[in-house]
Amino acid sequence: MALLKSFIGRLLVMLAACAMIVQPAAAQGMNILRDAETETLLQDMVDPLAEAAGLREGAVEIVLVNNGSINAFVAGGQRIFVHSGLINAADHANEIEGVLAHELGHITGGHINRFSEGAGNATKITLLSTLLAVGVALAGGGEAAMGVMAAGQQAAMGSFLAFSRTQEASADAAGAQYLSDAGISGRGSLAFFEKLQNYEFRRNISQTQDREYSRTHPLSGNRIARLREEYVVDPAWDTPTDPEMEARFQRAKAKLFGYLAKPERTLTAFPDYMTGAPARYARAYAYHQQARVDEALEEVNALIEMDPLDPYFLELKGQILLESGHVEEALPPLREATRLTGSNPLIASSLGHALIATEDAGNLDEAEAVLRAAVGRDHENPFAWYQLGVVYGQRGDIPRARLASAEQQVMQGNYSSALVNAQAAESALPTGSSDWLRAQDVALQARGLLERQRDRN
Repeated sequence: MALLKSFIGRLLVMLAACAMIVQPAAAQGMNILRDAETETLLQDMVDPLAEAAGLREGAVEIVLVNNGSINAFVAGGQRIFVHSGLINAADHANEIEGVLAHELGHITGGHINRFSEGAGNATKITLLSTLLAVGVALAGGGEAAMGVMAAGQQAAMGSFLAFSRTQEASADAAGAQYLSDAGISGRGSLAFFEKLQNYEFRRNISQTQDREYSRTHPLSGNRIARLREEYVVDPAWDTPTDPEMEARFQRAKAKLFGYLAKPERTLTAFPDYMTGAPARYARAYAYHQQARVDEALEEVNALIEMDPLDPYFLELKGQILLESGHVEEALPPLREATRLTGSNPLIASSLGHALIATEDAGNLDEAEAVLRAAVGRDHENPFAWYQLGVVYGQRGDIPRARLASAEQQVMQGNYSSALVNAQAAESALPTGSSDWLRAQDVALQARGLLERQRDRN
């Protein structure tokens, strides 16, 4: 009897595992990084690859995640999530292009949509072995039943891992083709896989063939061997990386490092004798974090002297001045950065914030214009929605202030508050107006998300 109870307990655990395995990892609870320069760079990297894959320019969106691990992934739709640790680990732009090509292979292969196929096969094996084990147990063979169940569980996991490895190999092959069709060398792709292989060696991860059976990805050594055969005969193998793209990557990498790392670490990695744009970028952020305003401005002014019309240098100067309390001085560089980028939503949001921070009612019209343009081009921008709500609030336009707040709260997962604000806005806005219709849409969206959240709980 005790043996049967033990068997039933293990059966329940196993069935719970079946329920868990059929759900792919959700891209929720992530700390998203927004930076106009880095997003533009990554978009310019992926667009030629997307075109090679038969997708239109801009069809694939890149999302930068604040996570130090070396990773990139696709989580539904046509979005590639790139960890900051991946950018920090890459030495050259071509390595990032190789990773993006691989992830694009997952998108075009429909691998996220097919996840349930692999999980479903594993679940079927598990359930069949469970039913067989139940029959053995009822016949009095408790120990034999446990053996059957364990064998079934191992077979199910093996089936799922084999499915995952097949998808990875498929993405590798597709990525190699997209690099070739876009005229981009596969050298960076190989270099990055070699980095992963060295990482595995450092962690004492076995590279023997029998170890591959228990992995979701093929062994890095095997992937390198397969891909090298394709890359070295490709016409693009000896094509050098676009020097402008490489320079942009080095800037973005140093900028990201300076923003995320502790200032002391940044100043050690980029000492004063390094006078190139990447080093000055990193030091400017380090000094800004330490509230050493004059030194931060000295670095950014040196950058602007290198290129007076670089919008991202101007954006950084405006950011440092704004966050240091020099609001009026921040307006000219932010206005010029907004103009030079054609009103990039993130930079325009900073300009709108600065205009509001002047506490001059005469600046509210300009603030509203730039912020409405920002949310029009980048609807999922909670910071811009918040600032727009502040503009409406200062004008006494409470219904539109509440609508802007509802937009912001939906994106931040505060569905109850979003619903309350959207309903309040709808009741006070002119019936039939575009804002009234939008308030209805936001209320409907918030209600649906709230119900889904309650169902999960």
